[in-house]
Amino acid sequence: MNHRTQDGRTANDLGELREQAEHTRDELGRTVEALAAKADVKAQAEEKVAAAREKAAVAAGQVKEKAAAATDLVKEKTPDPVLEKAEVVAQKAKANRTPLVAATAALAGFLLVRRIVRGRRGRR
Repeated sequence: MNHRTQDGRTANDLGELREQAEHTRDELGRTVEALAAKADVKAQAEEKVAAAREKAAVAAGQVKEKAAAATDLVKEKTPDPVLEKAEVVAQKAKANRTPLVAATAALAGFLLVRRIVRGRRGRR
């Protein structure tokens, strides 16, 4: 049934060896591909960047939704006269940005100088 070859092995033994060799080649090929993928730092970085962008886009969408809901709630709960006054103030601020920015900068400078002076007095 089994034919002997010149080195004394049977045909079945050779067939099994060939199957083992083919199986080993397949495993080796998969291992090499996996190692090549791990070694491809650029591709891994691109995947991580894409994942981070996706997460950021989702988070931004959630923030926009919550901000819109909060805005609607504030508008709903705020009395009309207060909303009207706020609109007038906002329009005046937009029309007079330069003086508003200058006043804000002056106030910030005053507070900074005051803090520095108070800090020096405390060290003495």
